[in-house]
Amino acid sequence: MARILITLGDPAGIGPEIVDLALASGQLPQEHDFEIIGKCGTTIPGRPDAQSAAAALEALKFAVSELKNGHAAGVVTGPVCKHQLKAVGFEFPGQTEFFAHAFGVSRFGMLLTGSHLTVGLATIHEPLARVPSLLTFDSIFNIGSLTAEFLQKRGITNPRIAVAGLNPHAGENGEFGDEELQIIAPAIKALNELQIAKFSGPGVPDAIFRNAAQGAFDAVLAMYHDQGLIPLKLLDFENAVNVTLGLPVIRTSPDHGTAYDIAGKNKADPSSMISAIKLACELVG
Repeated sequence: MARILITLGDPAGIGPEIVDLALASGQLPQEHDFEIIGKCGTTIPGRPDAQSAAAALEALKFAVSELKNGHAAGVVTGPVCKHQLKAVGFEFPGQTEFFAHAFGVSRFGMLLTGSHLTVGLATIHEPLARVPSLLTFDSIFNIGSLTAEFLQKRGITNPRIAVAGLNPHAGENGEFGDEELQIIAPAIKALNELQIAKFSGPGVPDAIFRNAAQGAFDAVLAMYHDQGLIPLKLLDFENAVNVTLGLPVIRTSPDHGTAYDIAGKNKADPSSMISAIKLACELVG
């Protein structure tokens, strides 16, 4: 029986509620052993502070220790507040980068998957102004190959992956920017040479997600965070899951944040947490 850890995230948010609701839902696989990591202590729902942030960070560190020691096969992480975490010494843009650093991997990626869309991100938690300089052949190639591996692990033998352009109209042959010609197209060519999936593009960003949602593609590679997450959360907010690709262990999480405004008010929807736990079970095997 595989042991899967579930962190509460920031206990001042909805993490404790959605974890309890998920475990009581009757929708989770019975052949896995789930263990909750984290403490609520005296934290008041909706009122984050240094104590709640420290509890969230302590849970993450303990989860990494258990995973490294081989005492668990995967972790599902509850939502945290990056601003609060930074105040207690958290040095990473998000949990994705934290786990990548903890396991010493440089080839990693952030992917979200739901009922309608699966989206891999070429750049992750970065200011929009920095995206053009951070978008490289390697960043696209890495997320493309990792996304193909993820889809194959889920039983899609010959994945169809669309690659979005960065600029309006995918650059319009250089009229609105040359990233498509200079960076994205060469990465697509190299990815297709791997013969692990069929990569198409660069596609017009304002249409490519609609095509994917209608079944033309198994996944889309987005060039930056909001380009991919806006359409995904529009269509799949209730059931989408965040997956960290490239780790030697499984890490998933809900696709939403701490929702301090509804914490403790019995309004939290556990659907994304249920989906995150179910996907972790599937990937652990």
